Amino acid sequence: MKKVILIAGVMLALAATVASAAGINLAWDNCAGAGAAGTPPAASNKVFACNSNSGAGFSLVASFFPPAGINEFLGVSSQIDIVTDSATLPDWWAHGTGFCRGTNNMSTNFDFTGGPFDCTDFSAGQAAGGFAYDVGFVQPNRGRLRVQYAVPFDNRGPVDPSTEYYSYKVNILRGKSTGTGACAGCSTPACIVLNDLQLFQPPEAGNDPDITNPALQNYVTWQANPTAQASPCPQSTPTHSSSWGQVKSLYR
Repeated sequence: MKKVILIAGVMLALAATVASAAGINLAWDNCAGAGAAGTPPAASNKVFACNSNSGAGFSLVASFFPPAGINEFLGVSSQIDIVTDSATLPDWWAHGTGFCRGTNNMSTNFDFTGGPFDCTDFSAGQAAGGFAYDVGFVQPNRGRLRVQYAVPFDNRGPVDPSTEYYSYKVNILRGKSTGTGACAGCSTPACIVLNDLQLFQPPEAGNDPDITNPALQNYVTWQANPTAQASPCPQSTPTHSSSWGQVKSLYR
């Protein structure tokens, strides 16, 4: 009986360790934890026929399990890579002033008050932030998205290591996918990797952990071949930690 109790205690301790391990997730449409228990969600790949320029866009959702000791969570700095196996990043993934898809077909959103609701929304619609997108980052076939947001200082508070929290959405619209003026490359397979998600607290806390390991999955695919035997995703490039000074200006 003592041995059974001891084994049970060890198993509970291991389960607690796994449950509290910090990690990041990326999924289409919802947090990764919205899938079956312990498995990635069905929406780890997105397929689009590239046959319309209007209609609902496609939403990437970044989420995280925080490490212990985050008692005054304030905001996030994060990086996502978009990589294709083509020589250069296709025009369909070229967002920004002077690029084919312009400035209207990609946006970030930090408001989950309208759903989905499967994971926890710490910000409760109060976060403010923005993003920058670099075409041809380090390699000509790579794009890098940098996202930052903060909650009002008075809204800071603790986050639970056993809870998966929504962080932000990246909304990708259908504009210039077909017809006159279309941007080539909508049908080209791509790998989208969440490199990191750095959590911020007030400077005096001295604890702004940069989370890089996946909890369930830190990448999704676009137009991937479902019969492929191996993951089409390459390794992402190293990330660099930010400072709270880069994020605090996001306060309302």
